[in-house]
Amino acid sequence: MGGREGSSAGYKTFSEMANSGRGGFRAAIFIYILTSVENMGFVANMVSLFTYFFTVMFFNLAGAANTLTNFMGATFLLSLVGGIISDTFLSRLNTCLIFGTIELLGLMLMTIQAHSKKLHPTFCGIDKTSCVKGGTAAMLYISLSLYALGSGGVRGALPALGADQFNQNDPSEVEALSTFFNWVILSATIGASVGVTVIVWVSSEVAWYWGFFICLVSAFIGFVVLACGRRFYRIQPRGQSPIIRVLQVIVVAFKNRKLTAPVKPDELHEINDKVTDFPESKLVHTGQFRCLDKAAILGKNSGPRPWAVCTVTQVEEVKILTRMLPILFSTIIMNTCLAQLQTFSIRQGNEMDRFLGSFEVPASSVPVIPLVFMSILIPLYEFVFVPFARKITGHPAGITQLQRVGIGLVLSAISMAVAGFVEVKRRNHFLKTPPVKISLFWLSLQYGIFGIADMFTLVGLLEFFYKEAPKGMRSLSTSFTWVSLSFGYFLSSIFVDLINAVTKRIAPSKQGWLHGLDINHNNLNLFYYFLAILSCINFVNYLYWASWYKYKTEELPHIELKPKAFVSASPVFKKESIPDNHGATTNGSSALADHTKNGDKLLKPSL
Repeated sequence: MGGREGSSAGYKTFSEMANSGRGGFRAAIFIYILTSVENMGFVANMVSLFTYFFTVMFFNLAGAANTLTNFMGATFLLSLVGGIISDTFLSRLNTCLIFGTIELLGLMLMTIQAHSKKLHPTFCGIDKTSCVKGGTAAMLYISLSLYALGSGGVRGALPALGADQFNQNDPSEVEALSTFFNWVILSATIGASVGVTVIVWVSSEVAWYWGFFICLVSAFIGFVVLACGRRFYRIQPRGQSPIIRVLQVIVVAFKNRKLTAPVKPDELHEINDKVTDFPESKLVHTGQFRCLDKAAILGKNSGPRPWAVCTVTQVEEVKILTRMLPILFSTIIMNTCLAQLQTFSIRQGNEMDRFLGSFEVPASSVPVIPLVFMSILIPLYEFVFVPFARKITGHPAGITQLQRVGIGLVLSAISMAVAGFVEVKRRNHFLKTPPVKISLFWLSLQYGIFGIADMFTLVGLLEFFYKEAPKGMRSLSTSFTWVSLSFGYFLSSIFVDLINAVTKRIAPSKQGWLHGLDINHNNLNLFYYFLAILSCINFVNYLYWASWYKYKTEELPHIELKPKAFVSASPVFKKESIPDNHGATTNGSSALADHTKNGDKLLKPSL
């Protein structure tokens, strides 16, 4: 009847029955495997492409740094494409597989170019930003574009696919969601540890094309494993485009801008949960952004049509996304700091003593230090800190997601300050006693602190954006984590160019802080201090927005088995016969719904 089947416990949708016996950590294992093996190659390239651009493609110092940060920024920004597609057009699994194929194609072209000497540029002098041109440039940028599109699209859908395996309406699975995100980051960390040691060593000491080829093979294996887990996954139904839903609220609110919103929120237009086939949780009205409430005003002579009126739940979805934006923007500076550890810190490593006994450590392998820290700390966090904090706070995850992000922001500021001190020591030691160099492992201080910061912030953001998002926008919302990374990388490129341009004019030497090819004769330490000060200012800004943020509140409606013909509504502010947050029209006469003892209660996450 209307897409439901009765049972002694209540009623289930066909989607719920189809997913019965699926999901949980058994399904998540396949996602952990893909995350690990795909991240193995991706992180290896994150830390080694700077050297590839600098030594093989003959970019100068700033050109290599900006090319890498622009590539990383594009990759994470394109996660929005994967998020929107998986929320609207394709399942999250199919989205991952399609974009995975694009990623493999990009890696294949990179491998071919690295192997063929004919596709390498010739050195053209230190005064030029780049020596690539013609067919060589086309091959390089096409391969990087495909790699960025594919990898970004996968990241836009994969976290939400994994989180979908845990039902947030089931108390036994609520705590599992936080655990899932912790294990996802641990899987990524383990894979990255192999990447920055084994693959980076192969790339720098054997051949670049062998490193890219290993990345290609490992990613291929990961996507095959993901596809093999299809029958274990809970596949969530797709809804209306989140972009359309947001635009509807903005357009209708603008059209109704001259109307006066009612004082009582219950006079606004809302889903009629008594005639819906799918009793999704409604979002409770909030007082913020009252101007958007005008989108839920239904006139006397108009019916409940799209682009004419929106429901309170739909308006609250837009409010949620709007409240998320300051949190997203407050984490951009931290990711700008991360970009330095993958560019200038690698260059620092090349100017340090890289020998461990008789073995020469590739400078690009230094990030294994924070990865080792994270591999140890994540299990300790999950098994020691979370149970202890849970007893004190009562929060399922021990501390809230925003508290976790805040800890990471503080540590990132400390990391940049330490990076500045280490650079002063490295440069002074080299200039006073050349060619004696300090040990490469001095960099472990800044890497280690930032690794802990990343553990707190990345997991906190992923869980925050997933749990707070409206159900039909979870892929798009989790993509905000990667958008923050994207903006951080782009901002790094802007800062490098801007700092160079400004300091070149005001410095007595008429040289920018980051000029030329030789970091022994520039002022990289001042750039690190600049980022440390900026991070402290940004943390104060974050504290304001985190305290201002209001967590999502859901109402689980008590639904009666009533035909549509007997449902009454206000003659002015009517309730709409819409099944869920996604706006699909249903036949109300076939509606059945769940009876729950707690149906009239409000579910509000702990602050």
